[in-house]
Amino acid sequence: MTEHDLLAEADRRALAYLDGTPTRRVFPDAPAIAALAAFDQPLPEQGHAAEQVLRQLDDIGSPATVASNGGRSFGFVIGAPRPAAPAAERLVLAWDQCASSFNNSPVADQLERVAGRWVCQALGLPAQSAVGFGTSATACTLTCIAAARRKLLAEQGWDFDGDGLAGAPALRVVLSETAHVTVKKALRVLGFGMNQLIYAPVDERGRIDPARLPPLDARSLLILQAGEVNSGEFDPFAELIPKARAAGAWVHVDGAFGLWARASSSAHLAAGIEQADSWTCDGHKWLNTPYDSAMAICRDASALAAAMNSDAAYAMASAHAQTNLTLEFSRRARGVAIWAALANLGRDGLRRMIDRHIRQARLLADALSAGGYQVLNQVPLNQVLVRADSDAQTDAIREAVQGSGEAWFGPTRWQGRPAFRLSVSSWRTTDEDIQALAELLLRLKRQSGA
Repeated sequence: MTEHDLLAEADRRALAYLDGTPTRRVFPDAPAIAALAAFDQPLPEQGHAAEQVLRQLDDIGSPATVASNGGRSFGFVIGAPRPAAPAAERLVLAWDQCASSFNNSPVADQLERVAGRWVCQALGLPAQSAVGFGTSATACTLTCIAAARRKLLAEQGWDFDGDGLAGAPALRVVLSETAHVTVKKALRVLGFGMNQLIYAPVDERGRIDPARLPPLDARSLLILQAGEVNSGEFDPFAELIPKARAAGAWVHVDGAFGLWARASSSAHLAAGIEQADSWTCDGHKWLNTPYDSAMAICRDASALAAAMNSDAAYAMASAHAQTNLTLEFSRRARGVAIWAALANLGRDGLRRMIDRHIRQARLLADALSAGGYQVLNQVPLNQVLVRADSDAQTDAIREAVQGSGEAWFGPTRWQGRPAFRLSVSSWRTTDEDIQALAELLLRLKRQSGA
């Protein structure tokens, strides 16, 4: 089989997989998972033919996937890639560019610069901001916090690049009591001890209470949330950020999915967020691009470029080059899928998609509430936080849904008790999918003896 034939066969199998998505179990059944044991073999002495490798991958691997590319996966904020984005990715794979700088890839450099500008325009963020395209909100949060640390220490007269952390002035990190685990991971990797973090109290909706915000100064990093992971709520940026800026603190916003509200008719939820110093956001969440696709956005472009600089004698690049805005030197052109999605959607298409998901989340919440479920949040965005009549019933219903294969979502805890979170974020999710999920949950509640 020629290279051309092999790629054509891969495309044929990929299209067949997509065609089967509407009827596929959302989570694989036990036989499909058990069949994965066939992959657990010693490294072969003699390699297998490429077409055999592809066939095994599809025949055994495809049945064991989670159908997150469909319309019935509600467990996480995962967007099924809109066709323009994976189509662009196919070209990116064929190009096989080391998308670090203009010298390595003029086309990637240009497209990612434009994509960064479009992202800032879509989200209403400062036009001069630097945008680094990374793998995840975790990695992008790490880069933003690294830039913040370096800048805060420089303002205290400390040469971080030359002297490192030994003997450096101590910085204070203030974050929400409900901060996402990936933020804590980024802080831990950067050497901020978990016992040293200062948690800001939150209200009953999971938002930082401005009246109880811990003191801030010029050695402080304040981390806020756009879209609390369970409730979908936003910290009151218009109250909090001016306080932080007056104190000389750096403000970072974890906006992995919620920052996209800025592109919707619900932009008022994030009023004042543009005053922050840095932001993180995922494309593979609400923009509906393929994994992995995320953005580190920094108001002070020079701060991010200085923190991430990787210039070498043999590889000099401009300050806006992705090698100087991300963790990676060698990297693929992740921003091209962002460019393709935004070019395809435009402002209007992006707004309509996000608005539709918010409307669908509220439809789902209303149906479940009318059927006797406790909807624990106000559903400001695309998250529906739900509990049944008891903890045991809540867990039993979730397990029954997972076992059915008709839909999928996972567990969470809210205010110390079990709940489940339903996320609506896929462009493939129709009103019929929402109705089917509501009917399934209501039927299971009746069957469980409520």
